[in-house]
Amino acid sequence: MNLKKFIIHRILLSIVVIFGLSIVIFSIARIVPGDPARMALGATATKEALENFKIENHLNEPLPVQYIYWIASVLHGDFGKSTTTDRAVAKDIIQFLPATVEVVFFSTLLLIFGSILIGKLAAKHKDTVLDGILRVFSYAGVAMPGFVVAILLLLLFGYVWQVIPVLGRLSPNMTPPSHITGLYVLDALLTGKPAVAWNAFLHILIPAVSLALGGMFQDARLVRNAMVENSSKDYLVAMKGYGIPEKVINNKYLLKPSLIPAVSCMGMDIASLMGNAFLIETIFSWPGISKYGLSAMLAKDLNAISGVIMVFGIVFVIVNIIVDIVVAYLDPRIRLGGGN
Repeated sequence: MNLKKFIIHRILLSIVVIFGLSIVIFSIARIVPGDPARMALGATATKEALENFKIENHLNEPLPVQYIYWIASVLHGDFGKSTTTDRAVAKDIIQFLPATVEVVFFSTLLLIFGSILIGKLAAKHKDTVLDGILRVFSYAGVAMPGFVVAILLLLLFGYVWQVIPVLGRLSPNMTPPSHITGLYVLDALLTGKPAVAWNAFLHILIPAVSLALGGMFQDARLVRNAMVENSSKDYLVAMKGYGIPEKVINNKYLLKPSLIPAVSCMGMDIASLMGNAFLIETIFSWPGISKYGLSAMLAKDLNAISGVIMVFGIVFVIVNIIVDIVVAYLDPRIRLGGGN
């Protein structure tokens, strides 16, 4: 199949995946212990109120009928009402999602460029002291959980050195920028407030590093190993014999095929950043959707939990499609028709 058909195939497959995810979410929400109506209205609700709630939300209908009503509401952006915030879940998602997207965006940049730079550096200085040091840091970064890194950085920069703000999205003396996208750095730049943008960026820095560090070192190892393995390929040896500069060979002909195994792993790491952010957001008092989802889980807020999981699932699907496109660009066997 050609690249266009390959992408269409992936998109159609992703729609099926999202549909399957919705069935799983709905089933879990219905089989968990407890009465959904009682959990939504509280322990003091009367029998009449519970019965009216069940009728309004079709909870007295058979499960297949309940699912049809539920998925129809979800397709219209209605996830129901949150018992945690007493607001529509869709409004909560709109409020809390930008904060997580912002920190995940900077974490993604750090993960991609950091892993490539570290991998290239380690491959260039293979079997040297520098390569050994980078490999030690890589093993430590992979083995150390993100929340441990977050706590260490919080102690270092929040209490020992106090050179970078670590809690919240802005300092108390800063006024949040006008809401345009919900991303403080971008909104501050769009409204002509560079000081607010810089302050927001400093608040993002440590949470983003904590979130990206483990995946960055893991992907750096993949890049390094792939570059070392590919460096002995015949076509690269021939290019060196023709006198092509080593810098051109490394950046254009060696790095590109070496990124193929790392890109897939990067995609999974990037997609999991939102799900892994709940501990980071809790540690740094970051008002994002992951922290909101954690609060919903502790409160058994089924509507909020369903909405958050659906958002995470859609993010996974979108990232996977992007990764497939990038891999197809890097791998001519897919781009030129070897999609199978």
